[in-house]
Amino acid sequence: MSGNRTSGAASGDRFSTKGFIMAAIGSSVGLGNMWKFPYITGKHGGAAFFLLFIVCLIVVGLPILLAEMTIGRGGRGNASTSFLKLTGKKYWGAFGLLSVITAFLIMSYYAVVAGWTLHYTVESFSGMLFQSGVDYKSKFASFAGGYLPLLWQAVVMAICGWVLARGVSGGIEKFNTFLIPGFFIILVVLMLRSLTLSGAGEGVRFFLQPDFSKLDAESMLIALGHAFFSMSLGMGCMLTYGSYVSAQQSLGAATLAIGAGDLLYAFIAGLVIFPTVFSFGLEPGEGVGLAFMALPAAFSRMPFGLLFGGLFFLLLAIAALTSAISILEVPVAYSITKWKWTRKKAALYVSIVCFLVGVPSALSVGGVLGSFQPGGKTVFDWVDFATAYILMPLGGLIVTLFTAYVWKRAGEEAGLSGFWYRAWMTLLRYVSPILIILVFLYSVGLIRF
Repeated sequence: MSGNRTSGAASGDRFSTKGFIMAAIGSSVGLGNMWKFPYITGKHGGAAFFLLFIVCLIVVGLPILLAEMTIGRGGRGNASTSFLKLTGKKYWGAFGLLSVITAFLIMSYYAVVAGWTLHYTVESFSGMLFQSGVDYKSKFASFAGGYLPLLWQAVVMAICGWVLARGVSGGIEKFNTFLIPGFFIILVVLMLRSLTLSGAGEGVRFFLQPDFSKLDAESMLIALGHAFFSMSLGMGCMLTYGSYVSAQQSLGAATLAIGAGDLLYAFIAGLVIFPTVFSFGLEPGEGVGLAFMALPAAFSRMPFGLLFGGLFFLLLAIAALTSAISILEVPVAYSITKWKWTRKKAALYVSIVCFLVGVPSALSVGGVLGSFQPGGKTVFDWVDFATAYILMPLGGLIVTLFTAYVWKRAGEEAGLSGFWYRAWMTLLRYVSPILIILVFLYSVGLIRF
């Protein structure tokens, strides 16, 4: 691959059937399912919300996932040129370019968070993290407010760049095929440890006890939003991966496998998080506070906490890296085609520029740029908000409308006909666009309940 001046799709570098499924699951298995999904499930009705999430995944997540992969394989190009090749219209290539920009911006700050997970993994296994009397909130603030996160951000970019430089089959596929099985083994080990803790039942009840009275319109929009975001939709990842899939691969079967993997991960993650949190009398929460403050406090008081805490942060690091690689591949694939770079050159240049763009985000989480908050948000928060709540839904809407109304051979490329094709088109034409717009309006605060 090193001397090839074409993208993986054009050069014939392809995923194997197993490798594609692993890579796609690796892309969808991200940090959100670990530190967000369990909490919103417990807060909005437990098993009742989980069932609602499955419905939303079927109605919105899977149809758009299939659409993205179908465009990628049909166009055999990057997130921009696939649209152009399928229509011959330059403005569709411009629409596709939006996904490339979105992925680049997401990677600029996602690498910062991935770096935190690597730092905490090393600190966990070294025994430096779990010590008696530690204020984990202050510890995280001290770490995030310094310059060390820049080092770990650079490490993440170096790992991702190295994997991508090795190509599709030799880099992305091998990396995910090695890590994803190990990821699920660690996840199951942590689940078994959590479920055997004293008082674990209370956490399981918080997570899974069905309470349909807590379901409302807001719950539906939250479930819809998470179904969309958890599948890495709207940023070109699955479209780009789809361009590396062989013509013999069943995209329908792949879509179901990826959705099942995403669901399984989210479910087991909840059985890791909440039995642990409730067993040690901690408040259930989400996000950074849960992963880097509450759970370290629990592991520090747990027998063999150094081991299980280390495994937990290793789990987070794997989830972050496999997702980060799929995100970075979007601008790398674009650069190879746009500027005729070799894959190694594209991986190197894009990684360096992405790191530099992400420096302000890294330094705004309590660091020297922490006080710079235009509109009440830090640089990190603004990039997160712009990508997650504006650019990703817009990208998903473009994919939906393109597949439903513009590209006439989508069903043939997807391998769908008869009832399944009609059902897919009905969802893409009349259901998904409306729901994406509603999620967008709710996310930016224009709809409130």
